[in-house]
Amino acid sequence: MGLEKINKYDENVIKAVGAFGGGIASSGAVCGTLLGAIAAVSSLHSRGNLGEKENPRVWGVSHKLIKQFNQLAEPYGGTDCKDIARINWSNHDEVKNYYSNPESTRKDCVQLVGDFAFALGKILEKEMARQ
Repeated sequence: MGLEKINKYDENVIKAVGAFGGGIASSGAVCGTLLGAIAAVSSLHSRGNLGEKENPRVWGVSHKLIKQFNQLAEPYGGTDCKDIARINWSNHDEVKNYYSNPESTRKDCVQLVGDFAFALGKILEKEMARQ
């Protein structure tokens, strides 16, 4: 969503972040939604090589996103996937239940992703207006 918002959609970038799910390759670590949002901000403000100048806004906007995500994830006790999804990604039965049971903790992830996508969209709109 973020790349579409800033008109930088690229299937290769989408492929590059494909393993962010499940908290980085189903490890339960940092939520892939946060990582993807930071990647979108980097696509807008960072540089593609060392010869380019980096826009220092990349850091401030990224910190704003982290703060927003921390607030949204607070009810779950942390920003890691294991805190939010509350499953063991190595356990096939838990993963199957997560995706097939409409009452699983997946509903929490979907809600958090939606809320954060909305926040990301607002932040990116402001950033695009500044350019």
